[in-house]
Formats: sequence, C-alpha cells, structure tokens
Amino acid sequence: MPHLTTTGTARRTSGGDRLGFGVPGYAHPLLAPTEWAELTRPGTPLHWAVLNIDNGPGARPDPHCLEAAGRLRNARERALRGEAPGDAVRAAGGRLLGHLDLAHGARPFDEIVADARSFVSWYRVGGFYLDRCPDGRADLPAVRRLTSTLTALLADAGTDSADHDSADGDGSGGGSAGGRGRLVLGHDTHPYPGYAETADQLVTFRGPWTDYRWSQVAEWTAAYPPGRFAHFVHGVPRTHLDEAMRIARWQGAGTIFFTDRTAQVREGGQTDPFTALPSYWDEIVSRIGPGISE
Repeated sequence: MPHLTTTGTARRTSGGDRLGFGVPGYAHPLLAPTEWAELTRPGTPLHWAVLNIDNGPGARPDPHCLEAAGRLRNARERALRGEAPGDAVRAAGGRLLGHLDLAHGARPFDEIVADARSFVSWYRVGGFYLDRCPDGRADLPAVRRLTSTLTALLADAGTDSADHDSADGDGSGGGSAGGRGRLVLGHDTHPYPGYAETADQLVTFRGPWTDYRWSQVAEWTAAYPPGRFAHFVHGVPRTHLDEAMRIARWQGAGTIFFTDRTAQVREGGQTDPFTALPSYWDEIVSRIGPGISE
C-alpha cells in the first residue's frame, strides 16, 4: 500500500496548468450521437476519448464507429495545421484511444496485442486505454512488456506522425509512448510507483463523489507533473464542481471527467455513469476552457 497524504498536504498544481477532459468510454455513436459530436466542438478541452465497441475493437470494423473516429481525427488534424484557431486548446490533444481490457492481468498477452492491432488497422487510434490494469509490484514487468509492445506498434503505424515533435497540450510529456501515441493505464487507484514510468498517464481515481471529496493522494505522485494523472468522478453535484476541480488540482490530476450521473444497479448489471454527458456539460467546458483557471 503506497503511503498516502491528505489533499491538504498534496502538491497543488500551478495556476498555469489547465485541466482537460479524458472520456473513459461513451456509448456507441448510434446511442450517443450528441456525446460524440461534442468531442469535435471547437474549444472543447479534450485530451483523449476511449473507443470501446465490444469490450475491445469488436469482431469487424463498425461503420458508425469508423465515422466517429474519422471526425475526431480530422478535427485534430485541422487544429494541428492551424486551420481551426478555436481548437487551439485541443491542438495537441483530442486523441482517440482504443480500449484494451487487461482483466487485472488475467488476459493473455497475444490476445491483447491482437485487439490493439485491430484498433490501429481499422480505426487508426492514437493510443490505448488499458482498462482494469494491474497495480501491484509483481505485475509491473508484464505490464512494462505490454506497453513497450504497444509503443512499437503505434510507432510502426506512424501514429500521430504529424505532431510527434510537438508538446502535448495536456502537459503529460514523457511516458512510454511519447509523441507517437498515448498510453493510459486504468488502475482506478494509486498503483505501485513504478507504473508511472511505463505509460503517459495513470488513472488514479475512478468512483463516486462521496469518496472523492475525502480522498487522499499517494505521496510519490508529487514527483510527477499533473498531466501524468487522471481522475473520473461520478455523482458530482453542480454545486460542488469548483470543489471537485480544486481537489483534482491539489492531487495533481491534469485530466478529468466529472459527471452528475450515478452508477445504478439494473437488470443485467450496473450502469456506467461515464457513457453519457453530464447535465452541466456546457458549464464545465466553459469553466476549464481556454483562459479559465482557478
């Protein structure tokens, strides 16, 4: 268990550090057309969004997902070429990441890599989101091997070759994928510190607001820039948005997704609160958009 410290003693990010969105996985574009359209709206401070068809890339290319992926990729390319000044905040963000389920280390290596190849071949993703990533020291070598393989796969595919020399808008820098794509590890908690050197970002919190507002941060995270960490919080009331953003900054998170939607148990399992827009989407976009800081 890593040493934890309260938010009151954690490193606060500077006023120049800007929060941006990481989208853990909207519903299929047919079910969430508004959500996918909002990702390409000029000025949306998007760092990345996850594409998940069927707990991965699916058995074959999905035409609706191909269209959504193409729109996001085109918006990114226009911004990088300076053809969309209003998109400046997204100029080095807005990547589409393929969803890879590691099943806490239970999935075979070759199976995961096969899914990754399908994402690159079909959807030309700009990186990967490694969901249910192990977080213990014993699993670190296996995860390091996987991230090295994924980095090579992205480099061979020429992922994001148009901007591989540019600085990332989310400030994460470093990491295993560097400018050739983005790798995000979905631990959902603070892992063994060595994982911070194996990918571009770590998801160190995913859960309800009732837990987040009293959460603590691992002391070792203070050695890394805020862009290295991401927080996903559901059930955040509109009246507590400022408080939630303060916590994210105190704890060194540069990428967030806050929503007032909550996880609900229904027939067939629990609903995912991150598959749709929060009711206050426009408000939170304006609060953390260009020129907005606490």
